[in-house]
Amino acid sequence: MEIRVNNDISLELLREDHAQGLFELTDLNREHLREWLPWLDFTKSASDTKKFIETTIEQYKNNQGPQFALKYNGVLCGVNGFHKIDTLHKNGAIGYWLSKPYSGKGIVTKSTKELLKIGFEEYSLHKIEIHCAEGNEKSRAIAEKLGFVHEATLRDCEWLYTKYVSHAIYSMLSSEFNA
Repeated sequence: MEIRVNNDISLELLREDHAQGLFELTDLNREHLREWLPWLDFTKSASDTKKFIETTIEQYKNNQGPQFALKYNGVLCGVNGFHKIDTLHKNGAIGYWLSKPYSGKGIVTKSTKELLKIGFEEYSLHKIEIHCAEGNEKSRAIAEKLGFVHEATLRDCEWLYTKYVSHAIYSMLSSEFNA
């Protein structure tokens, strides 16, 4: 499955053949991503990335939300998708990361807007969240630009290599999306 967000941006459902390219992108951006993402030390090879992709494929097959390879002008530049969707409570959370050279182009904002449509229209979700480190101003700006509401801050909830970080929790309700 491929979704054209606009002329420049597309989302491709993650597939096993993305593993090598996605690992290489991760490896090239390790220092950039390390500031906010805790899983880099567990991603040491393309086979680690392949395992992640296999998990996302199962998640999608089980109707718990898609994860996408994010492309800009046909070039792989990151990932954007749903963490497992809670079908009982009809809520989900969106996560994303982007290669450093592609930052500041609105890629994640525009692709996340497309994910909101998927979540609210295809999965009939009631609520979608974005969780990000309190100090991650770029990620927070994406949520705010899209109209998410800052709902809470969870103190020291994630170990990030050498320190705990607090998370800002943003949410959007289906009624707010449709308004």
